Amino acid sequence: MKLLLLGKDGQVGRAMPAALQRLGELVAYGRDVADFERPETLGPLIDRERPDVIVNAAAYTAVDLAEDERQRAWTINAGAMGAIGEAANKNNALVVHYSTDYVFDGMTEGAYTEDAHTSPLSVYGASKLAGEVLLRDSGARHIILRTSWVYAPVGKSFPLTILRLAKERDALTVVADQHGAPTSASLIADVTARAIERPVPGLYHLAPTGETTWHGLAQLLVTEAAAAGANLKLKPEGIRAIPAAEYPTKAVRPANSRLDTTKLQNTFGITLPPWQDGVQQLIKTLAAEGRL
Repeated sequence: MKLLLLGKDGQVGRAMPAALQRLGELVAYGRDVADFERPETLGPLIDRERPDVIVNAAAYTAVDLAEDERQRAWTINAGAMGAIGEAANKNNALVVHYSTDYVFDGMTEGAYTEDAHTSPLSVYGASKLAGEVLLRDSGARHIILRTSWVYAPVGKSFPLTILRLAKERDALTVVADQHGAPTSASLIADVTARAIERPVPGLYHLAPTGETTWHGLAQLLVTEAAAAGANLKLKPEGIRAIPAAEYPTKAVRPANSRLDTTKLQNTFGITLPPWQDGVQQLIKTLAAEGRL
């Protein structure tokens, strides 16, 4: 089996090789070769590589900036997916693609199932939803994994920002009325490999079990980091909970990002871990690398 990984330098992309290499030959490209701002170049790349599976970990993820860079976000998140889908269909390749909880408006109670009504609140969410539609309509075999609150030991993410600020400040305010499940890039990579091994095309939700808020996540991060020996000014009790209304952002975030993962777990025989496991592993990784 030949696998083509696109977006190899992002949070999710960097986690992929360890999980995918055991499945077959892996070829990985970043934006220097696979330029999602030029969708017309992606088809010829796929034609040349002729992969059995395309794993697309590339995306425009600057949620607030997307409000000002609407065309760029749509080109990368939507236009590129149409091109990938068309080329994958031509080459009979399976496409694994990642989408987001931001396709929902967050106004529903409980966890969102795959067939729940979509109503994105932001340019980012709308562009990711459009990418889903274009991939689906291309006719290519595909597995779309919607996930939430993604983080990794590299790149830019909420956990790394909190850990940096915890060394600089003794007090923080963090939003406490947005709910979801922080999802590690390593979990996404592991589930991707499992899905490719026994592919059942379709749309699935992927997130660890349980739920928290940004405030709850920040408190756990600081608690675990301190227990691992990090020299922090910030203590968990120094993190003040505030409503999202007190922390305005250019793009509106959904208040409810809970995703129902029943379909994923039943289809692929996967048992998803608690969200706390990924946070604890992040702290262990940073400590082992001397970056805590």
